[in-house]
Amino acid sequence: DNVDLGDLMFSLCYLPTAGRLTITIIKARNLKAMDITGASDPYVKVSLMCEGRRLKKRKTSTKRNTLNPVYNEAIVFDVPPENIDQINLSIAVMDYDRVGHNEVIGVCQVGNDAESLGRDHWNEMLSYPRKPIAHWHPLVEVRL
Repeated sequence: DNVDLGDLMFSLCYLPTAGRLTITIIKARNLKAMDITGASDPYVKVSLMCEGRRLKKRKTSTKRNTLNPVYNEAIVFDVPPENIDQINLSIAVMDYDRVGHNEVIGVCQVGNDAESLGRDHWNEMLSYPRKPIAHWHPLVEVRL
């Protein structure tokens, strides 16, 4: 069943000379409501993955009570050019909860191992170094 969890817009930019990978979380739209109030308190968690292992993770600020948050927050990872082909980014939109644990609203992946759009976006970033490339990505359910 394909539940509509919403979409996330982010840009990817790679500086090969500096070995810097920047992902700018721009905004999300139509997120699935996670709270009884019919809204969510979303934030975005980005994990730098290498061969299935998480190397680093960073997250954005939490936007209160919205299903269409705007972040415009840049997250920078150091990735040397010789490692860029082994790297994936796992991006999860989370719902912050003061009580209990934070729930995952949806996820998307970009990188060589990602599917369709995630791979295309990654390849486009590699083809145009130093230029931020932004795309909308549909969020999917976490496959455990």
